[in-house]
Amino acid sequence: MGTYNKNVELIRDTDYPQLKNSTYLDHAGTTIPAKSSLDSFARDMSTNIWGNPHSHSTPSREAGHRIDEVRLKLLHFFNASPEDYDIVFVANASAAIKLVGEIFRDYADGQSKGKKKNSSFWFGYHRDSHNSVVGVREFTNGNFRWFANDAEVDAWIQYPTGKSSHTQEISQANLAQTEPTKIDQLGLFAWPGQSNMTGRRLPLTWAKRIHDNNRNTYSLLDASALCTTSPLYIDLWQPDFTCLSFYKIFGFPNLGALIIKKTMKHLLKHRKYFAGGTVDMVIPETSGAWHAKRENIHELLEEGTVAFTSIFAVEHALNTHAILYGSMTDISLHTTYLTNYCYNAMHSLTHTNGTPVCIIYNELGTIWDDPKLQGGTIAFSVLRANGISVGYVEVEQAADAANVYIRSGSLCNPGGIAIYLGWTPQDLRSAYAAGHRCSKPLESTDGRPIGVVRVSFGSCTTKADIDALIAFLTKTYIEPHSRHDNFEIE
Repeated sequence: MGTYNKNVELIRDTDYPQLKNSTYLDHAGTTIPAKSSLDSFARDMSTNIWGNPHSHSTPSREAGHRIDEVRLKLLHFFNASPEDYDIVFVANASAAIKLVGEIFRDYADGQSKGKKKNSSFWFGYHRDSHNSVVGVREFTNGNFRWFANDAEVDAWIQYPTGKSSHTQEISQANLAQTEPTKIDQLGLFAWPGQSNMTGRRLPLTWAKRIHDNNRNTYSLLDASALCTTSPLYIDLWQPDFTCLSFYKIFGFPNLGALIIKKTMKHLLKHRKYFAGGTVDMVIPETSGAWHAKRENIHELLEEGTVAFTSIFAVEHALNTHAILYGSMTDISLHTTYLTNYCYNAMHSLTHTNGTPVCIIYNELGTIWDDPKLQGGTIAFSVLRANGISVGYVEVEQAADAANVYIRSGSLCNPGGIAIYLGWTPQDLRSAYAAGHRCSKPLESTDGRPIGVVRVSFGSCTTKADIDALIAFLTKTYIEPHSRHDNFEIE
């Protein structure tokens, strides 16, 4: 059950003056930074000298020490033991995912040296994966698999060879779906902790179960959506790699991280590219070309000078976040309340003929007030009284004109669109041929929507924000003489 935090209403005017007269409901894209965090960071930058941590002056040494301190604070924040995990700063979660893909590609290539046949790693990904995760498959030479649901993942983990070693048997359909690559081949399985489309929270026990199965497959948890309004328990869940973006938690700075289990260090030995900061010695000549890599994981992977002032901004954001909101558990309970409140309000909206105004996309039987199962995101379509879907771009633009800021489209979640809107691969190919592009979408093809509307909540969201959304939907799509009748897409 969620619990509404009324204190958020008290800090909105002082810490979020930019939200005055606006309703911001796209926290899954980025949340809004608190003014006190920005002020604290500005004072820091204007009263201290911070040098490049690769230099050796006093300001540079102090910057290096402070970066180390922030690493430890963040590992503590994500409940990851510094003895077992390291944190690598990157541009964003997508950069972290790409880095993991490159690590596996380079390791597989390195293992192939001296062999007649090149090997590649196997990659599996859940249907709710973001495009940035799906893109890792391009490193695999076609050796990848899309898991259509949780049951397929569970069956694959339980029966990695596709055959049960116990008397219990699985169906032929499941058997076909769980046929993996060779049991000893290098593999990577990735999934989101929370769907960025529907907000559904996925099982977090998979990483440990894969590890306990004693095979050469590793786990990548995309925590980008989950960590926005939920604590992470890295020590408990034991993912080998975890990616996230800080702007989704704090609003500022634009920085990401990759949390790596230290036992993954052996996978880095064939890493091809090196840069300043990642090596201890380089011989540049053609004859005798050689380089010595650093030993520390984050030093091996942070190429060039890290965004050190942005890392300091994370520290200010972390401190402010705790002062304003308490723990991430408190935030999770707050957004759970708001999600359930919004779902019930949207679900109750009907046209004068009794037909629903919104169709909400999620799993059957979704429990909206359980933070273990559902995050602060709702994906939906708006329906006219005759049951025809209103274009999602039209809804977003109408909302924008009313100062209600939401998101629409495929949300970089092709699997979610395929499953919830019923689009087959051939359907999507046909839509592309008809001119649909993520950057320039068609709202529908053959009368079928090819995208959704999404609202998402954050730590600073209030009930008044939800009420403003419902008022917009009511005024625009239920009242007979509303602005919707004359609204034109730009």
